[in-house]
Amino acid sequence: MKAVLPGATVGVLGSGQLGRMFAIAARRMGYRVHTFSPDADTPTGQVADLEVIAPYDDLDEVRRFAAGVSVVTFEFENVPAPTAQAAAEYAPVRPRGEVLHTTQHRIREKTFLTNAGLPLTPFRTVTTSDDLTRAVADLGCPSILKTADFGYDGKGQVRVTSPEQARAAWSSIGNVPAVLEALIAFDCEVSVIAARGFDGAYADWGVIENRHQNSILDISIAPATVTDTVAREAREITRAVLEALDVVGVLCVEFFVEPGGRLLINELAPRPHNSGHLTFDASVTSQFEQQLRAVCGLPLGSTELLRPAAMANLLGDIWQSHEPNWLTALAHPDVKLHLYGKLAPRAGRKMGHLTALAPDSATALSLVQSARNALIS
Repeated sequence: MKAVLPGATVGVLGSGQLGRMFAIAARRMGYRVHTFSPDADTPTGQVADLEVIAPYDDLDEVRRFAAGVSVVTFEFENVPAPTAQAAAEYAPVRPRGEVLHTTQHRIREKTFLTNAGLPLTPFRTVTTSDDLTRAVADLGCPSILKTADFGYDGKGQVRVTSPEQARAAWSSIGNVPAVLEALIAFDCEVSVIAARGFDGAYADWGVIENRHQNSILDISIAPATVTDTVAREAREITRAVLEALDVVGVLCVEFFVEPGGRLLINELAPRPHNSGHLTFDASVTSQFEQQLRAVCGLPLGSTELLRPAAMANLLGDIWQSHEPNWLTALAHPDVKLHLYGKLAPRAGRKMGHLTALAPDSATALSLVQSARNALIS
């Protein structure tokens, strides 16, 4: 494969905050960035060289977009598979469209993981009422029903509390194909974000601990407070996932850690991940620069953590009563502010994040929580 060198143009399908941070990393290394999505004045479009505004199903426009770049990547997994296929007619798409096809659909993703012999949350496929009845009988209640398509940040999910309530739960998500997952009693949730190059080179950022509120990631802490055995196994499983999928790019594996240290895969994300935003400030190479390096065929950079760090998401709720108190929050000299350029704050909408750096994880966590609290003081 011929490397795509600085000065070339990289295309991004999608235009949210992940694309924004990717574009910042790419432009710092001398690349031009074009972004494609149905929306205007987007987080990515604000920093890209070109913002193409068109529906993802306008495949002729997708082909024109891909013809103008040297390589295409994506910043969220809900880009339709035909869009990736159309782009691949004119430029390499990395990760491959087949990776996108597998990981954007929970049934395909979980079937793939099962066939690969990887540990994951017990689940059953639900496409009919009879499937649902059998799934509830197998897994018991409470359990979690999730749509097969287009679910993130708790969207498309509902708890099944009893067999009698199961059909109402399925109806609430539209009676669409879904998976029923066993409810896991876990000690913590962690993620491993990793990159794989075209030559098979591999690198990850170690294990990051994640804490959620209302099914939305709230805080991430690196390094995670887990045993060496858990950390090693999480990294080994993650590498196995990237190799089995033949990923070229960045992928995140989210895990539940059960009492006793057993790991179960919860979900895959074939792109940079919210829990890795702290790498922008805390690592030699951020997940966004690494995505660029991988998809362009450059050598992977060091993932060394320079200092322990914690990241806190800033949701639109913070803006509800008044403008956040930026001066007070930024009085902490070891806190970094990242805002995504979204003009309309809404409850639950990710508007930005704070990252705190400290000598140890516990101090970083305390610092980032203090800084975020100061925003609403």
